[in-house]
Amino acid sequence: MDIISQLQEQVNTIAALAFNTFGTLQRDAPPVRLSPNYPEPPPVPTPAEDSPNVSDQPKLMSAALVKAAKQFDVLVAALPLSEGGEEAQLKRIAELQAENDAVGQELQKQLEAAEKELKQVQELFGQAADNCLNLKKPD
Repeated sequence: MDIISQLQEQVNTIAALAFNTFGTLQRDAPPVRLSPNYPEPPPVPTPAEDSPNVSDQPKLMSAALVKAAKQFDVLVAALPLSEGGEEAQLKRIAELQAENDAVGQELQKQLEAAEKELKQVQELFGQAADNCLNLKKPD
């Protein structure tokens, strides 16, 4: 897999981890009174002894998020450095565009020649078919 695909995959991983982390924090957060105008929030039920420890979950999820971000940084550091700055890049883009245009024109010429040859072959095939039909004697 190329470096750009790896970066895209890592961004997707970070987004999924962030989504799940925020969702877990929202789900497990205790209720808070927003204003004195609102009634007291219901008390938080005490977790049963056999239930998983929810206080460890945010720590584990945030550690996974940090690890994914560090992996992203490693991938970014592995990207090749641009040489010569913006001017050199723009010059290279112009060169590639000119080369692309030249190749496109050559392909267009080849396509036109192929279409012309196809038309000739179709005409010859039609003539050959007509000749074959003319050779048969009617019954």
